[in-house]
Formats: sequence, C-alpha cells, structure tokens
Amino acid sequence: MSRPRLICTPLSAAELRGEARREEDRRAAMRMLAIAHAIEGMVRVEAARLADMSEQALRDAIKRYNAEGLVGVYDLPRPGRPSKLTAEQQEELRKIVLAGPDVETDGLSAFTRDDLAKIAKEKWGVGLAARSVGRILANLGLSRQKARPSHPKKDPEAAAAFSKNAGHFAQTCRYT
Repeated sequence: MSRPRLICTPLSAAELRGEARREEDRRAAMRMLAIAHAIEGMVRVEAARLADMSEQALRDAIKRYNAEGLVGVYDLPRPGRPSKLTAEQQEELRKIVLAGPDVETDGLSAFTRDDLAKIAKEKWGVGLAARSVGRILANLGLSRQKARPSHPKKDPEAAAAFSKNAGHFAQTCRYT
C-alpha cells in the first residue's frame, strides 16, 4: 500500500471549506471539501465517500490541487465535437435567416429549422439535423421566435379599417 500524497496548500481546511461554500460549481466544491477533510487527517477513503467521489478521483484532485492550486479543482474545458459549419458558413446562415425567405421564389413565409437544414445541404453539402440547426442558431444569438405571419397580398387599408371597427366593438359591448 502506497503512502498518501502530501497536500501542499496555503489555505487551511477551514478556509478551503469556506471557499467550497461560496463556490457555485458543485463538483469543484465537493473536491474542495474532500481535500479539506484529508488535510484534517481523515482517512482518504472516508473523505472521498463523504464528497461522493471515488478514492482515485480524490487522489487525482489532490495531485492537480498541489500542482495548480485552487484552480486545479475545477473541471478542464471539454471542446466537444466541432461544428459541421465553419464560422463563415454560420455567419452566412445567420444572414439568410435575418433576410427571410422570398415568398414568390421560395413559397415560404418563414424558415423552419428543417428548411434551413435543407439550405445547408444544398449550399454547402453539409447534412444537419433540425436540432443541430436550432443549436447553431442559438449560438448565433437567434431565438426560435418568429414574426407573426403576414399574407403577401394583404391590403393595409382594409386592415386599418378592420382594426378601427374592432376597437369600436370593444368599446360599445360590455360583458356581464
């Protein structure tokens, strides 16, 4: 059985617990608590169990804490799968969405995510699921809300006359 690794820290166990209480990242806070238990001399298996982690995870956290300090208890960033669209293609897609469809040529009054996936397939040869299109649009700062549809051959004067009459109707009728 190997000897436990020493914990090199400028912080006391009480200070480390205080940092854990203020920490919003639960995983980092639990690592801080486990290290604080170990600093006070608690058996590492028990310290890990109280922090809901394995003994190996506690050993790894102590190694990183010794090497990097308090920064070492946080998870490393995970890059994930790269996007199928380049930054330029995403910006072009954003411009397409903001311009909206042409009713005469596209036959659409508004783009759906499926429509945008079809455009990406035709324009760049990239197959995207509708869900992926939604994620890309969210990363571009666009929401799924869309403007209320308007018929392209709408008569503005008839709409104005209707809204005047609708307001008059609301004023003259009383519901009891």
